[in-house]
Amino acid sequence: MAEAEQQCARKRASLFTLGCRLNHYETEALRDRLVAGGYDIVAWGEPADLAIINTCTVTGLAEAKCRQIIRGFVKANPRGFCAVVGCYSQTGAAALSRIPGVDLIVGNQEKLNVLIYVGAGKKNATPIVVRGRISKADFTIAPVGNTAFTERANLKIQDGCDFMCSFCIIPVARGRARSRDIGNLFDEAATLAARGAREIVLTGVNIGTYSNCGNDIVAVVDKIATIPGIDRIRIGSIEPDTVPDAILERMGDPAHPLMPFLHIPVQSCCARILRDMRRRYTLAEYKKFVEKIHHNVAGVCIGTDIMIGFPGETDAEFDETCKTFMELPLAYCHVFTYSERAGTPAARRPDAVPIPVRQRRSAALRELSARKRRAFMEKYVGSVVEVLFENPANGEFPGYTQNYMRVLVPAAAFQQGDSPANKIRMVKLCGIDGDAFRGIPA
Repeated sequence: MAEAEQQCARKRASLFTLGCRLNHYETEALRDRLVAGGYDIVAWGEPADLAIINTCTVTGLAEAKCRQIIRGFVKANPRGFCAVVGCYSQTGAAALSRIPGVDLIVGNQEKLNVLIYVGAGKKNATPIVVRGRISKADFTIAPVGNTAFTERANLKIQDGCDFMCSFCIIPVARGRARSRDIGNLFDEAATLAARGAREIVLTGVNIGTYSNCGNDIVAVVDKIATIPGIDRIRIGSIEPDTVPDAILERMGDPAHPLMPFLHIPVQSCCARILRDMRRRYTLAEYKKFVEKIHHNVAGVCIGTDIMIGFPGETDAEFDETCKTFMELPLAYCHVFTYSERAGTPAARRPDAVPIPVRQRRSAALRELSARKRRAFMEKYVGSVVEVLFENPANGEFPGYTQNYMRVLVPAAAFQQGDSPANKIRMVKLCGIDGDAFRGIPA
């Protein structure tokens, strides 16, 4: 009876993440802390005593989505405690405070300590705001999780940015660049491996600038490569002028666990707009670098980010971006429609591109990207590749190839009791279904 009463007394918590891979890493860290604090984690949309919403402020659309998610939770859980954390909390605390039902707003400096401010979870008449100056000091993170990993694991190695691109609010939202102690991140990577993680994805805001006690990103990769059980290391998004040649050498080495995949934002394939964006490379330099990767790393998949509708962008310059994107050895692009961010130099410009024009151009480039992604994938139809599988969903096992192509294999294709989850299996790629391959065990 006592055990049943104790179970009934346990509180239910739910988490929602918007934005980048770094946000998803931090949400997983918060999940571990909630479990250690005695909460049961429930799926978003189920009744919950506590919600932690990890926010994004990169675009106005992201902020609107944050507000929508908050209002949805408050309406469905009027007695639930609503904590809003992260980038939008750092830059837009005043706007978030006006949303009825919000109890706590925590910026990025104290995000992982949010449970201290939740306390007993008693609702507040007005939101408590915890939003201090973001420290530039090196940081450590204490892992608390002990649940088994059956999917790829993100590892935060760096935060913040010093590059000050004219359109970007991230230096305000996340502070200046700072790197995690290499011993601390190595300890977490070893802990993740002990919990079953076979692939580590390095993440941060500007991870190519990692610098700690004389160690750079190459040292991070090499140190993690020594951990037993880690079969794959993958680099998340990285700035083109921060990738040392040693990274390409390790990617090209079949014996090294660093995977042949790079996501390298270009932001614009127009030389003038790149200058106005205050990017730290020329278009010619970007082209040369991407070509070098393509020629030196077998089977590499290279992706990019492109921002459409930056102030002053003409039809001819948009056409130039499309043409150059199609010519470069890029497999796809993530298309971002420019969004004014208060406080950035670009937002003060008088030559804004009309929003309908931005949207029309973005849709056109997305169509080109889909065409290019398919052309890249078609080269692999019929081949046999290594796939690291994840948990099953909808009667299928999803997984990823070494160069980060998504693969789906019917669960019925595997023998009963022989789950491929978190295992590397050889798969024949039989065809393409949207942005994924259909495959069978080889």
